[in-house]
Amino acid sequence: MATQVEKAQAMQELVQAPGAFIIPNPWDIGSARMFEKLGFKSLATTSSGFAYTLGRKDGQVTLDQKLAHCRLLVAATSVPISADLENLFAHDPETAAKTIALAAETGLVGGSIEDYDNAGGIYEFSHAVERVHAAVEAANALDFPFALTARAENLIRGVDDLDDTIKRLQAFEAAGAGMLYAPGLKTLDEVRLVADSVSKPINVLVRYISDKNVTLDELAAAGAKRISLGGSMAKIAYGQLLDGGREMLMGQFTWLNRAPMGEGLEKYLD
Repeated sequence: MATQVEKAQAMQELVQAPGAFIIPNPWDIGSARMFEKLGFKSLATTSSGFAYTLGRKDGQVTLDQKLAHCRLLVAATSVPISADLENLFAHDPETAAKTIALAAETGLVGGSIEDYDNAGGIYEFSHAVERVHAAVEAANALDFPFALTARAENLIRGVDDLDDTIKRLQAFEAAGAGMLYAPGLKTLDEVRLVADSVSKPINVLVRYISDKNVTLDELAAAGAKRISLGGSMAKIAYGQLLDGGREMLMGQFTWLNRAPMGEGLEKYLD
């Protein structure tokens, strides 16, 4: 089993290698192990996908629950894992920064900080930057390179302002964030604009890209480095459950004809 330092180095190597890479988002131990056995070299947790496993909406998970979840995924896999740490479960910079240290104790080698307050609002610009700066300091105090991702949430939180989003990403870069992330980019042109506006690597949430025929190579050519899916795959899995459940309530089972049965799943599990 690789050490935390070795996993952190492996994550750095993925970011430094040419082209882009996909970092899928497991929501439980089974999905994490399947992604690893499929051949993915790193994983990232999904806040919404994990919340669904607890019967909760996104944003309703506690810090203790999040840390326990991360600890389980780290113990169940051998690849580096970064976590969706939401707003670091605190509004003030000092308390938010403490979450970085707690996350590192679970075995994670990376995590994200959002400028969304988890209650319906975007943090004021200077406060958002201060929070990122505090998180960077906490990450730099660790004895291994913790990959900190700073997220500008405007585009998926009802603020359709790409200029302000880029301004925030530039400020987060200046504060020391190693990866920049603006979920909600819809086109390759928008990806290119963001990538050209910063010098640090960017993460692209592919579920919002309007052309679902887009390829990894095209995203890389536009300037993306890391490609994630957020809760998309968890939502697909739970969507299948709901569709089948609704039909069974009507006394029918035709969903079995169109739903993949997952033959061969066992080879991806211990």
